[in-house]
Amino acid sequence: MVQTDGALTEEERAELEQLRAEKAAREDAERARRERAELERLRAERAARAEEERARSLMEPGDDLSMPVGQKIVLAGVAIAVLLAVAIVFFGPK
Repeated sequence: MVQTDGALTEEERAELEQLRAEKAAREDAERARRERAELERLRAERAARAEEERARSLMEPGDDLSMPVGQKIVLAGVAIAVLLAVAIVFFGPK
């Protein structure tokens, strides 16, 4: 039954309210999805910054220009490799 004065019938009003509720639910779900995506992106950025800072602390000298830990580890590894090579040359099979 259609009213001529432009007012909605009870059935139309109920359908309108249902459609509005469905739209609000979709919008809420989309907003939650966007927020989750933003949270994950921000967590990844924070983790990348932390990793970058850790790497920097390993390879860059400190304020007193002391040798960084990463460089000490590399030099120790090279020294051990040289000592092993010398030992093999002098004490290896003849």
